[in-house]
Amino acid sequence: MIWLVLLAVNYLLLALSFRLFRANGLFAWVALSSILANIQVVKTIELFGMVTTLGNIIYGTSFLATDILSECYSEKEAKEAVKIGIFSMLATTVIMQICLMFEPHASDTAQGALHSIFSVMPRIAIASITAYCVSQNFDVWFYNYLKIRFPEHLWVRNNGSTMVSQLIDNVIFTVLAFWGVFELGVLLQIFASTYLLKWIVALCDTPFIYWARAFHRSSTKTDNHKNLENTDQGNCITATACENSLADSALG
Repeated sequence: MIWLVLLAVNYLLLALSFRLFRANGLFAWVALSSILANIQVVKTIELFGMVTTLGNIIYGTSFLATDILSECYSEKEAKEAVKIGIFSMLATTVIMQICLMFEPHASDTAQGALHSIFSVMPRIAIASITAYCVSQNFDVWFYNYLKIRFPEHLWVRNNGSTMVSQLIDNVIFTVLAFWGVFELGVLLQIFASTYLLKWIVALCDTPFIYWARAFHRSSTKTDNHKNLENTDQGNCITATACENSLADSALG
């Protein structure tokens, strides 16, 4: 139940970010999701009888964000978002490692919690950055490839690109992040459960990309209409000024 609530909250917040800030909102969401996913992934949970890690939902939404950018804007914007995600992970890792070097005061109560989360982050970050860079760039390319092959089927390019790229991501990340940390049986269970959850997350994002495309088209038409009205008003003002000038000249 909590997992479904988390799923709904993530998608609704992503939609709100796009609704309020358009492409900039998606850029911000990619940065946010890349950081939070690396924090959440250090926690293992049991879900639907399987051992898995947190972070699958928020990380999956980053693929939706780049798909929306590819669909509504261009491949260039989507690749820019990928670069923002990579930079966000690198910057967070570097900053937090420096913060852990400070000697805590006797009254401090946060050092233990911060160390538990961020001391493992360099390995998680390396695994995540590698997996993210490969899978996200593949996702952007494959989405635009499917967009050419299946221009009328948004759900095909959205789900197809995400599910394949998530598989690539899952293989790279699981091996680099958890090899030697967990026993092989647990590692395989984490891999299988994590990919299954990412697959479910990818299916659930389909209505949101349809909404995003409809909203973008509607808002673009509204903006164009307003710009046309402003242009017409400007032309009318110019024409009126010219008429007044000619009238003044005739009277003179």
